[in-house]
Amino acid sequence: MIQILIPTIIIVALSIFLLSIGIIIKGKFVNMHISGNKAMRRHKVSCATTQDTEARIANDHAVSEYVNQ
Repeated sequence: MIQILIPTIIIVALSIFLLSIGIIIKGKFVNMHISGNKAMRRHKVSCATTQDTEARIANDHAVSEYVNQ
């Protein structure tokens, strides 16, 4: 049991260290959000939350869906 546990812990620790090298060197975590991507902003692509927020803004030119009686 211990013969498998020790190499596993070493491999996991080494993997975490190697994956964190970019964060350690740059000093910050990469922005993975879609609004943080310049190419996506250039093509005017935004996340669903942002699109939902924009859709909820009152539109002065919207047609009323209710008939006044």
